[in-house]
Amino acid sequence: MDHDESCQRMRKRPLLLAGVFLVSGVAVSAAGDLSPGGSFAVDSRDGALAVSFGGQHLAKYVYRDEKILRPYFANLRTLRGVQVTRNHPPISGRDAVDHDTMHPGLWLAFGDINGQDFWRNKGRIEHVRFVQPPALAGGRLTFASEERMLSANGALLGSATNQFTLSRLGEAWMLVWEATFHSEEGDLAFGDQEEMGFGVRMATALTEKTGGVITSSSGRKTAKETWGRAAAWCDSSGAIDGRSVGITLMAHPANFRPSWWHNRDY
Repeated sequence: MDHDESCQRMRKRPLLLAGVFLVSGVAVSAAGDLSPGGSFAVDSRDGALAVSFGGQHLAKYVYRDEKILRPYFANLRTLRGVQVTRNHPPISGRDAVDHDTMHPGLWLAFGDINGQDFWRNKGRIEHVRFVQPPALAGGRLTFASEERMLSANGALLGSATNQFTLSRLGEAWMLVWEATFHSEEGDLAFGDQEEMGFGVRMATALTEKTGGVITSSSGRKTAKETWGRAAAWCDSSGAIDGRSVGITLMAHPANFRPSWWHNRDY
């Protein structure tokens, strides 16, 4: 899609991006079964929502941070409590500490919207309000937020609405993140570069460098073989304390074109 076509699309309707994140954990050598009961819960904290299931912490959704100028999920865990994203903040001597303010866990950011860089925290995606407070229905947790997109000099580019849905799938839990971008200020042009879209930084023990495995929907494995290629999903997994755990990231099948993947072995 060229620039003119993308601008025409934005004038006609909002742009919707959707990602599905499956956080899985299978007991390999652990005693006991995961209870079929339990439910999601949210503890509202200063600038963040702590999400748990059956009393087990799952993730923190941070919507206000002085250093990271966009919302994100940090310290994601499986239903059994195994952490699958890198510690945030990273722990020196245990984790690689690079890009600590760009790779906080699980996030949505763009390196180029109208020339503004939200991936590297030069532009700001500012939380305005929860248009839908956290609510439980049918075993699912849902909430929605409204945000403003501000350039490096504080100019308003447009707005975004994020809809989050969390649900349990057996030994795994799933997050569906739908982001809709609007602009009354003018066209929004999304640049074409590697740092564009949904991202996740895996726990150090799950990286390819330490024995983890990256697999795509095409059957390709390793960062080298999946990098820069289109796929319906990519999975990063490995073993921690005798448990097979990981995260699968899936682009919505209704997106206007297949997603390319920027996978790294670290």
